[in-house]
Amino acid sequence: MNKAITDGLLLMPPKFSEGLAVWSSEDGTPGSITYDLIGTAAVVSADADFGSCLELQKTDSVQKIRYTGETPILPGCYLRVRAKVKAISGALPSIRVAGWPGDTGNALVVGVITNSASVPLTTYGEVVEISAIIGTGPRTGVDFHWGTPVAYGHVGIDLTGPTGGIVRVDDIEVEDVTSVFHRVMMDWVDVRDYGAVGDGVTDDTAAFIAANSGSNGRRILVPEGTYLLNDNVTFEYPARFVGTVTQPNDKRLILRRNFDLPTYASAYGDEVEGFRKGIQALVNFADHESFDLGGRRIEVTEPIDMADAAGTDTYEIRRVIRNGQLNVVTGAAWDTETFTGSANYDAGQPTTLTSVANIANIPVGSLVEGAGVGREVYVTAKNVGAQTITLSQPLHAAPTSQTYTFSRFKYVLDFSGFTKLSKFTLTDIEIHCEGEASGVLLAPAGETFHIKDCFVTKPKHRGITSHGVGCQDLQIDRCNFVSDEQAVAATSRISLAFNVNANDAKIRDNRFQRFGTTMVLHGNGHLIVGNHWFQGDNVVDGPRVAGLVFTYPNVKSVITGNYIDNSFIEWTNEHDAAPDFSS
Repeated sequence: MNKAITDGLLLMPPKFSEGLAVWSSEDGTPGSITYDLIGTAAVVSADADFGSCLELQKTDSVQKIRYTGETPILPGCYLRVRAKVKAISGALPSIRVAGWPGDTGNALVVGVITNSASVPLTTYGEVVEISAIIGTGPRTGVDFHWGTPVAYGHVGIDLTGPTGGIVRVDDIEVEDVTSVFHRVMMDWVDVRDYGAVGDGVTDDTAAFIAANSGSNGRRILVPEGTYLLNDNVTFEYPARFVGTVTQPNDKRLILRRNFDLPTYASAYGDEVEGFRKGIQALVNFADHESFDLGGRRIEVTEPIDMADAAGTDTYEIRRVIRNGQLNVVTGAAWDTETFTGSANYDAGQPTTLTSVANIANIPVGSLVEGAGVGREVYVTAKNVGAQTITLSQPLHAAPTSQTYTFSRFKYVLDFSGFTKLSKFTLTDIEIHCEGEASGVLLAPAGETFHIKDCFVTKPKHRGITSHGVGCQDLQIDRCNFVSDEQAVAATSRISLAFNVNANDAKIRDNRFQRFGTTMVLHGNGHLIVGNHWFQGDNVVDGPRVAGLVFTYPNVKSVITGNYIDNSFIEWTNEHDAAPDFSS
């Protein structure tokens, strides 16, 4: 801000050559004696250093030169008074900036500083410059703190010390230097003021921490540049990122006062990286229970490894991601990985495959297919050294040896890297899979994963997958699942809205549209209440398929108030390792 520019404010006093009637030998107040009436002062037109200037003989112990005009002192405005003086002959005086502060009633305001420190003239002909800053705030670098009730001042300089000497004074300048104090006036601090370099190479961690300490409640500005932070940084106060930061994966940035995706995206210069670092902060800092996406649409080009983003593999404190959209961008990163490998199976170890060939290449979370493999059987874990795979469900009278197919779908949010994850919630989020990706892969263990008021749109294969028991107490409330197979015959669809391997799922008030199968539920104690799922097609007299499939013998579940449309409920024993009755 510069009042001289923005408000057209006239600050600069007239030149001495324009007349001495506005320059006083007293305070500059109305009635003061002016230099046009004093024979010891005159205008010199061609000084070698100054050009036109004032030549003055010092006759008083404090010889004042004050502008009789009223220089306004405005709130938030900072003025610099500057003069150049040189001694010509006689006694050598000292010089200082001085002024007379007045209030709106034209009375002297007492109790404020009215002059700067004196600077001696030591040599004839040497030009000495003095300056002082007048401002309404007690800021560092302000010489005269003229706050309320000061409304204006008569400013100029004083000559102090012995009398009799002759000096020459260049035109006195008054200029607006508010921009020097802009960061204080606008209630923010700049990390560069604390030593940040922003070259992407210098570690700016200490400067960021110092800026946070020095902000004292003001906003923190990170200006243009790339700021390397090699350690954790916490900003206690709101931050604005014009430049970006870069950090090692295991270091985090905590933004306590604007903990949201728009700020993190600005901080890291990328929405996905901002999302990842926001999740890292969410699970590693106790001050926030939720990460707000700010209604932003994030373009996702590859699966987001949530455990890698969080920097931990176990987490059981309630955390929430809310309010935004994850939109899949087409690319090879979403291609399903498919592997085959021979393996042995023994009903005595119903959830284990042994002597698994090609095991190193088979990803955890893969769908397993083969003779005797029921619906929604996944690789929960693997031991490469022992060549064993742990399955999410038993097989159904499977042969002792066969070749299996393992298909690893790609999920927008992949929680499989966690060992255990509990009390995690997604709310008011759309996962738009665009027919390219699946939606959410849960952790292999954990309780009370909650998805509410969300949309899972056009998943390629699966909406929500549990490849272990991370679905214990799964809650899905008021969500909308729309398949990518709207025009496909019901009998040819491959998609599934979700599956459950554990107990006590609560599936309430949701809508599921034209999946191959809506839900496959193992375990017991489930509540299926108030939902609408429909799986019809445009095939005339086309056969209907199962919408809800139970695979546990003693299901003990409640299905009530649902609209089960163009599908049926099926109760099977396909996850029974020994299906034959022995009695």
